[in-house]
Amino acid sequence: MRLLEPARLGPLHVRNRIAVSPMCQYSARDGMPDDWHLVHLGSRAVGGAGLVFTEASAVSPEGRISPGDTGIWNDAQADAWARVARFLKAQGAVPGMQLAHAGRKASTDAPWRGGGPLAGEEGGWVPVAPGALPFDHGHPVPEALDDAGIVKVVADFRAAAARGVAAGFEVLEVHAAHGYLLHQFLSPLSNRRTDRYGGSLENRARLLREVTAAVREMLPETVALWVRVSATDWVDGGWDIDECIELARWLKHDGVDLIDCSSGGLVPHANMPVGPGYQVPFAARIRREAGIATGAVGMITTPGQARGIIERGDADVVLLARELLRDPYFPWRAGQVLEAPLDAPVQYARAW
Repeated sequence: MRLLEPARLGPLHVRNRIAVSPMCQYSARDGMPDDWHLVHLGSRAVGGAGLVFTEASAVSPEGRISPGDTGIWNDAQADAWARVARFLKAQGAVPGMQLAHAGRKASTDAPWRGGGPLAGEEGGWVPVAPGALPFDHGHPVPEALDDAGIVKVVADFRAAAARGVAAGFEVLEVHAAHGYLLHQFLSPLSNRRTDRYGGSLENRARLLREVTAAVREMLPETVALWVRVSATDWVDGGWDIDECIELARWLKHDGVDLIDCSSGGLVPHANMPVGPGYQVPFAARIRREAGIATGAVGMITTPGQARGIIERGDADVVLLARELLRDPYFPWRAGQVLEAPLDAPVQYARAW
């Protein structure tokens, strides 16, 4: 495998193995993407990325992290996203959308305003979760999902998937990482249920598998299904890589094309050994032991580092986040550094 060569990822044909990781912008109103989102995502497609993901887009109003999150719970939002997807594709990138529900981490302010929980008079709402366990001190006690609430979550993901496909996205990613709702069901630290959605690994994974099955039903064969996971909670007694590998085997059986391997986010003060490529070993183990394609993400900042991940077979794609905030044209620069230059848009060719 080569970082900058065209490749096939499940049903997808990508021009290279660099993907723009979902990055929340906290800049929407009523869930609607606007010119900011078009320019933010479009510039990364112009910059040469093979695949460009939207930010985490909520499948329901209560599933937003903040009031500024984008959504895909109504047709007006899907129409607005269609403009973005068309532009990404016109620039040669595969357009991808991440479907999300924040669970107990919902109803918070934007990070640059502190990111704290919002009261009702500040535009907040009551979050939902596997049980009545708040994320942290000072956060609201969430409402425990009953059977009807779980049915609604699955139905919301299904409807969002149909809208995402109609909007022109060619890969949909179910967000089951970073302490959001589906991760909350996976981890024994946040899931204390005693019904069929709690206890054993099979039960804790049930909601995620129901969601992925519902999403898969809405996708034609030409649209890929990815799942983002946190491979570990980084806390003793929490979700860990061994459980994640078993989950990945089940998800492969369920029709998932790729596991996007992140970590953490479930509890506020986990001791994470953050450093260059610190999550890559998770992608490598899941790829090897579960027999499914993986994506590596987390402090991947140089062309040589990205190339090594792909050439060693640690992952099938690298997802960059902050580095692509700093430099939307990282793929072009990687082509120059690695002596495998990419075609620039004709409007910019004289610069390269």
